[in-house]
Amino acid sequence: MIDSNIYKIDKIIGLNVSRETLKDLEDYSKAIIRKNKDINLISKTTEKSIKQRHIQDSAQIIEFIDKKDIKICTDLGSGAGLPGIVLGILMKPKKQAFKLIFYEKSYHKSIFLKEMTKKFNLNSEVRQKNIFYEKKLNTDVIISRAFKPLPIIFQIAQSNFKNFKYIILFLGKSGKNILVNALKSWKFDYEKKESLTSQESMIVKISNLRKKNA
Repeated sequence: MIDSNIYKIDKIIGLNVSRETLKDLEDYSKAIIRKNKDINLISKTTEKSIKQRHIQDSAQIIEFIDKKDIKICTDLGSGAGLPGIVLGILMKPKKQAFKLIFYEKSYHKSIFLKEMTKKFNLNSEVRQKNIFYEKKLNTDVIISRAFKPLPIIFQIAQSNFKNFKYIILFLGKSGKNILVNALKSWKFDYEKKESLTSQESMIVKISNLRKKNA
């Protein structure tokens, strides 16, 4: 039987999703908690709040992803697959051609990602590689959650990717200051929205990124 709490997802982020999608999200949550006994996927203090803290938090960026010009999504420092696996589950019934690329250098976390992408039949590649050493990459959107600070993500995007349209990031309570400071060294356009799971956090979509005086 599916935990009724998972059904709150569509109310919180305004999604109209199928029972099958909700079940996949529930199964994914349970898989993370089971695996968390063996390897550190999420903080154990957030296991009881996994639906809001991790699943709903990841799912809320779907409005930035479900666009006609986004076909390939690259998740940096994927870890447990948050937000990539969540987005893949949500996008599966919408766009079969949508592809996810995961970069995770940890062997054990990469194995978990491969198990999850196979379990949920996602169009994906799991690359057990250090993103800092990869070059001339192509994607439509770069996503990252709890991986590296914004300036480092910007540097990776500029130095390691040949093509990308957007970068989507999760920023904490100092997000406004982070953006202001970034604008001292970088030029970019951005959209932001308040996080639906934390009043102190925000989601930002970056476009037209370029280094100042470059």
